[in-house]
Amino acid sequence: MENKSQAFEKLNFCKLSENAIIPKRATAGSAGYDLCACISEPIILNPGKRTFIPCGVAIELPSNKYAAFIFARSGLGVKKGITLSNGVGVVDSDYRGEIGVGLCNLSEEAYTIQPGERIAQMVIMNVETPMLNLCENLNETSRGEGGFGSTGK
Repeated sequence: MENKSQAFEKLNFCKLSENAIIPKRATAGSAGYDLCACISEPIILNPGKRTFIPCGVAIELPSNKYAAFIFARSGLGVKKGITLSNGVGVVDSDYRGEIGVGLCNLSEEAYTIQPGERIAQMVIMNVETPMLNLCENLNETSRGEGGFGSTGK
């Protein structure tokens, strides 16, 4: 297996629209960069519906040892029921297109997405890509094949 990659200091990105807002971390301790809606007018997201929101930026990850993961903003998810339609988005290291966010409304009320609103967060993480090794059996553990709920409540 290859050595872990070195951390990189700068993430190259491009603004693809004049209205795009540069991703930024809200605080020095924030793990994620806020992604904002790059839309020209508000979009109403009705209960139970989905929409795709462009962010107006593209990124350049330095190697296949990194990926960008797109997560819901906790405030939107918990307070308003607005979350990602695909759970977690993955931006692969070789993708150079616009970052966009699929949102869904799990609440019972319509929600209006405003131009420039923070809609998701992007976290850059290391990714391991080991060679797959086909085996007849796997090492046994005390848990074994116990799955969902097998360890208790």
